Amino acid sequence: MKNGFPDKLLESRSIIKQGLYALITPEGLVNNSVPGFENCYVSILSSPRLGASFVDYIVTLYEGGHNKERGFAGDADVESFLYVVEGEVKVIAEDKEHTFTEGGYIYCPPGTKMFIENVNKGDSKVFLYKQKYKELEGQSKPWLVTGNANDIEEIEYEGTKEMRIKDLLPTDFAFDMNFHILTFDPGAGHPFIETHVQEHGAYLLSGEGVYNLDNEWVPVKKGDYIFMGPYVQQACYAVGRDKLSYVYSKDCNRDADL
Repeated sequence: MKNGFPDKLLESRSIIKQGLYALITPEGLVNNSVPGFENCYVSILSSPRLGASFVDYIVTLYEGGHNKERGFAGDADVESFLYVVEGEVKVIAEDKEHTFTEGGYIYCPPGTKMFIENVNKGDSKVFLYKQKYKELEGQSKPWLVTGNANDIEEIEYEGTKEMRIKDLLPTDFAFDMNFHILTFDPGAGHPFIETHVQEHGAYLLSGEGVYNLDNEWVPVKKGDYIFMGPYVQQACYAVGRDKLSYVYSKDCNRDADL
């Protein structure tokens, strides 16, 4: 919920560069009335209107909040993903019930609807994603995946021990995307500025840093959301005393379209 009338000038750290990149800070988020979500604060972060090929959401489910009747995603060509930022939620998918706490996640393959319910005594917060699945001829279809990021071993990123990555989904060509968690020790950074065809939607879970976006260095911190479009230069340094960590999507395992 938002506070009342401010006691200072209106200001924002958010930056929108249509089709290139965006930094969206939590202070400017508004509630979107999305059919099926009851007793929830739903903010749509990325969408094709911004230039993304996917849709990202940050959803606060108040006590008793849910989408039990209508569900989320589920179209025949749409895949979806949920990550629990805080709290505890119950998810029903493919007629199976799962309970997830902080760090828990579920990937639903195309055609699978996700029913979400807050089972925490207080609020719960989830990061949601959906996109159209890109089928690969002769390849098996993706399957439902569940897990908790806290149970996954960190791997050094590009041989840099101060920067580590977790893969949340199988590295299998059945999947046309993956979700990762990238973690930086204080003072650590990318070994080089990346420039690539993949796009990202990233939600910062902890820490503070400065992010290179299209060769502009931008301060970022916990609770911020970053959209990075194709070929936009990108790299990060962690600053402050805490580790910087974010969960993000990446399209993969497919050739570029003509």
